[in-house]
Amino acid sequence: MKESTNNLSRRKFIALAGGAASFAAIAAMGLPTDWALNTTKVDVDSLSFDKIKTDVLVIGGGMAGLFAAVKAHDAGAKVLMVSKGRLGASGQTPFAKGIFTYDPKKEKLSIDEFAQAVSRSALGTNNPAYTKQLAEHSLDRVNELKQWGFFDSSLYNKSFSKPINDRNIPLQERVVITHLIKENNKIVGAAGFSLDSEKIIFYEAKSVILCTGAGGFKPNGFPICDLTHDGTIMAYNIGAKVTGKEWNDGHPAKSENAAACYDGWGDMFEKKPETTSVEIRHDLGVDMNYTAYINGGAAQMGPPGMGKQENIVVGGPYRPEEFNNAGGHQGGKKEGEKRPPRKEGKGGPPGMGGSVVGGSSAGMSIHKAEGIVPINDQCESNISGLFAAGDALGSYMAGAIYTQIGSSLAGSAVQGAVAGEAAAKYSKTVKTASISSSKIKEIKEEILAPLKRDAGYSAAWVTQTLQGIMIPNFIIYIKKENLLKGALAYVEELRDHHLPTLRAKNFHELRLVHETANMIVTAEMKLKASIMRTESRCSHYRIDYPEVDYENWNVWINIFKGEDGTMQFEKQPFNTWPI
Repeated sequence: MKESTNNLSRRKFIALAGGAASFAAIAAMGLPTDWALNTTKVDVDSLSFDKIKTDVLVIGGGMAGLFAAVKAHDAGAKVLMVSKGRLGASGQTPFAKGIFTYDPKKEKLSIDEFAQAVSRSALGTNNPAYTKQLAEHSLDRVNELKQWGFFDSSLYNKSFSKPINDRNIPLQERVVITHLIKENNKIVGAAGFSLDSEKIIFYEAKSVILCTGAGGFKPNGFPICDLTHDGTIMAYNIGAKVTGKEWNDGHPAKSENAAACYDGWGDMFEKKPETTSVEIRHDLGVDMNYTAYINGGAAQMGPPGMGKQENIVVGGPYRPEEFNNAGGHQGGKKEGEKRPPRKEGKGGPPGMGGSVVGGSSAGMSIHKAEGIVPINDQCESNISGLFAAGDALGSYMAGAIYTQIGSSLAGSAVQGAVAGEAAAKYSKTVKTASISSSKIKEIKEEILAPLKRDAGYSAAWVTQTLQGIMIPNFIIYIKKENLLKGALAYVEELRDHHLPTLRAKNFHELRLVHETANMIVTAEMKLKASIMRTESRCSHYRIDYPEVDYENWNVWINIFKGEDGTMQFEKQPFNTWPI
């Protein structure tokens, strides 16, 4: 006689629900499992795979990827460009409409003075080498973009395609890269799958440039929902160092229809790009989040302080007095020089006004303040042959706060060009890469595993659970140790018991599974780095450690995978390169 399941204890049910085998056990006990079954629509055993060789593999089709491919080609390398989306139309690139241009004939500040002012706003968190590099090369990159027709349209695919087509650089779109491949302690390529042809692809490359952008937890209200830190986590998995996970981007959304990205930011997609000049700021940190935490509800967008006069909030994130004027910026003036008052409508992000809410860019750091740790000013990582550029490189170009309008797009162009030339030069020093057959077999199994599971959790459900853990204001923005540790316990549960059972029935869901896995690792990094940094500075705010600690925390936090597979942390002093 079959034993009744009505008396199944909570403890026994939880024990059964701990792994993939448990779904079969639950079914055997007579419990419904339709929610967990995986009705795979792909004949995994019949899938073919391609192997492609190149000198330089550029991963990503945004501004950084464009210049990386062009400059690597012009330096004499055989280049292949691969993008998860469409060239110039995925990630944050199509949203960015201001590009910083430093013209030495027009600016009042010298490059050294510019870098020093950025450092003062960023409370020392910027890397001066990359700050100066931005100013030195931005004008050349902008002039090239003009030649390609970049400023003639609000859409970028046509202007991006011109230099790629002129050079006959091969481009593969809608390819999801899931693995970077390292053998003999150097990069030998990457692997992933095509969403359209439904096949596995292995790329054998002498060098790889990650131009994969930053990422978030797929929040609503800001255009980063297709960025999930893929490049960062792939690099971390093969031993690259990662930095900047404790910082937070403070882009808001309008409180009315907050989840509707186009309602809040549509004008940015529709306008043509334009250049910006020196205007050093201290913006997009967590001021608004602190005000909302203290007062409750949405905040009024406007000058620093965010709120009505009768609801002035005391305390909160520290803002340097030099950048505490109405506009929160220096406006290209030298230190001590009087600044003009802010013009109406020039305070908050473009298109924003009235009542706004935070969390729309949750999971993303300040532009250029997270990603792969560079070992020099050539965008090179600690893995031989692996380079990164743009928001995939933790260059700290502007520090841990938003200091210069348009610097993100310009920085991606500048760093893409630097990385392209450096990768081409490196490729001339190494032999043709080769991926071993054992490695190919191992990676194929890892890529396709979710399609082979008979049952498991959907990526969408796990992502929603992760969002509920990480996005609350009192977790990711206004931080304190007990809540950070509580959130970490939940994330570790997802890592240990949900991630291994993620299922996919087709290649679209397979993409979601790999993205969800990357977001879970990112969440662990953000929480642990936030616990470790026991101070408040720029876009990192600890309500239990509200002061800037110049004695102990004039350092960047680097994260790497230990030999035992655990997440390890180290301090790297400001103004130094890693050992």
